[in-house]
Amino acid sequence: MIVFSTRLKKIRNRRGKTQAETAEYLGFKSLRGYQMYEEGKNEPNLTRLVALADFFDVTTDYLLGRTDKE
Repeated sequence: MIVFSTRLKKIRNRRGKTQAETAEYLGFKSLRGYQMYEEGKNEPNLTRLVALADFFDVTTDYLLGRTDKE
């Protein structure tokens, strides 16, 4: 899902968060698991999708490309 990975990387950078900070918040044991989201090689389950939206203070619809309103 290209929209998701692109928006995830963009919002992380705008919020001034590192990949490592985000991965730790999501409970990843390794950074690589999170990096695969930004590379579009993996997608989060619903629990992690909601956690990402909460962490970045955006809606899940924004992350999924269903709206342009954060």
